[in-house]
Amino acid sequence: MKNIIVGTAGHIDHGKTALVKALTGIDADRLEEEKRRGITIDLGFAHLELTPALRLGFVDVPGHERFIKNMLAGVGGIDLLLFCIAADESIKPQTREHFDICRLLGIRRGIVALTKADLVDDDILGLVRLEVEEMVAGSFLESAPIVPVSSVTGAGLDALRRELARVAAGVGEKNAAGYFRLPIDRVFSVKGFGTVATGTLISGSVAKEQEVEVYPAGRRLRVRGVQVHGSTAGRALAGQRTAVNLADIEPADLARGDVLSEPGRFQAVKQIDCRLHLLPSAKPLKHRAPVHFHSGTAEIEAEARLLEGTAAMRPGTSAYVRLVLRQPALLLPGDGFIIRMFSPVVTIGGGLVVDTVVDAGARRYRKGDNVKARLDTLSSGDAAARIALLVREAPFGIGMADLVARTGMAEREIAAAAAQAPLEAIAQPQPWYVDRAWMQAERERIVRTVREFHRQTPLLPGMARQELRGGAPVFVWDALLAEAKDLVAEGELVRSRGHKLVLKEDEEEARAKIERAFEAAGLAVPAMAEVLAKSGVEAARARSLLQILLREKRLVRISTDLVFHQTAIGQLRELLARHKGERFRVPEFKEWTGISRKYAIPLLEFLDRERITRREADERVVL
Repeated sequence: MKNIIVGTAGHIDHGKTALVKALTGIDADRLEEEKRRGITIDLGFAHLELTPALRLGFVDVPGHERFIKNMLAGVGGIDLLLFCIAADESIKPQTREHFDICRLLGIRRGIVALTKADLVDDDILGLVRLEVEEMVAGSFLESAPIVPVSSVTGAGLDALRRELARVAAGVGEKNAAGYFRLPIDRVFSVKGFGTVATGTLISGSVAKEQEVEVYPAGRRLRVRGVQVHGSTAGRALAGQRTAVNLADIEPADLARGDVLSEPGRFQAVKQIDCRLHLLPSAKPLKHRAPVHFHSGTAEIEAEARLLEGTAAMRPGTSAYVRLVLRQPALLLPGDGFIIRMFSPVVTIGGGLVVDTVVDAGARRYRKGDNVKARLDTLSSGDAAARIALLVREAPFGIGMADLVARTGMAEREIAAAAAQAPLEAIAQPQPWYVDRAWMQAERERIVRTVREFHRQTPLLPGMARQELRGGAPVFVWDALLAEAKDLVAEGELVRSRGHKLVLKEDEEEARAKIERAFEAAGLAVPAMAEVLAKSGVEAARARSLLQILLREKRLVRISTDLVFHQTAIGQLRELLARHKGERFRVPEFKEWTGISRKYAIPLLEFLDRERITRREADERVVL
């Protein structure tokens, strides 16, 4: 069955709630105060199975200007507008404000109901029709049906039902295959069940026993049960009025404006870049002006920062703006929003989210940045260009999970877009995308860096991987290195493929002199600094020659300050082999080897590490 959400709009007391009741048999005014005062204060809900294949969910919104924020909480998820204008009063202030809000939110289809048609004659009805046609000219309602109705007599209701069915047939269903998002518009407690949250499911689906996350709080909850239009269901799909029974949370811990969504999938943000349309009726919008921000069911105080110059934005124009929110909210590119002035509190504009700013420090625009070009790309229909830009902006590329969080796009859509972009995909548990030009430039950089290292330090075999890698993730570095054919990785070192160690004559002599000094000393080795100072070459080259001998295993380092010749260590191993299984203390070891405690203790610790001996309290055992 196709599910379409129909939202009412119009001035106070223009018959919205009465018309919904006449169509569905359900009184959407649920509050005692609403019934007593005869006006809608908060959102009301009803449903109607118009045909066996079509179910309409009605969101009845208040018309009084004091309750516009409640109206905004309900209008965000609607598919089709039922715009109510009383025939006996025609167009009034909130008629125009509701109409502006629906245009700004990008609603594409609707029907105009001329309510209370039984109170006027045909001439007045004709005049009202002309006024309505004039108001909606050039808008999404320009060619919409205009249906006179009476909730009292029932006149016109059948015609309205036919038009609802006809217009709803052209409305696309919400994406049930997308990621689950349910903006909360009501929270209450039901005896025997606990906390219940309701809303219009704008994307994806939710099922009983599913785990969900509350954004922006980040709390994870279990869904104990699901209802769709008041009836128990195993699963709710996008486009349905949905109630979820949530375990382990009190109603006071949830509020209108919170969003239920997939755990760990998204990030709530406090800054968004957007395309803002300022109404012709608004005053000029100044840089850093305070506004009320409405999106989904959320209302948040915000500051508008103009991105295309600091001159005030003129009424009736569009521009890119950064909105800085006082509280975080779950928002994604493409989400609609409305802004209202602080005083007087009237609607002044709205638009669409273009980009979410997860890290405000990393996405701070600077003088000379072409902000408009960047946001033109992100707001375009070219998915490949959008993904390529986000990847290019990340220092070392970006993974699939982060791209989903930034865009709200499905993984398969991102993968298809990335395949059309100048990107390289690095295989991970999830794909990681890197800009192809950056990869090429980085490969060339590391080749140049290693060659320069060899030029400056010809006695060293290669450059440390960590120093060369910098801040790049290991898997990105490995991919770079794998495609750098001129380089060879050996352990923790990287060298040029053609690099060979060639010693000068004085270096050959110095290396031999260093080795002889340690070989002749046996286990009573001299200080390294003393040996290097007598090598015949300057200190830097002498240290490099020492490193060469250590790499060749001619010398063995057992501590920071002690180096032994490999023959001395070999003879020590043979000596201990003759004492296999014996227990001994330091004095016995000194007697066996003829060395002082200065050498004995470091050598014993070395032998323990090599598992030639094992320490047990004050004794050791030869293994």
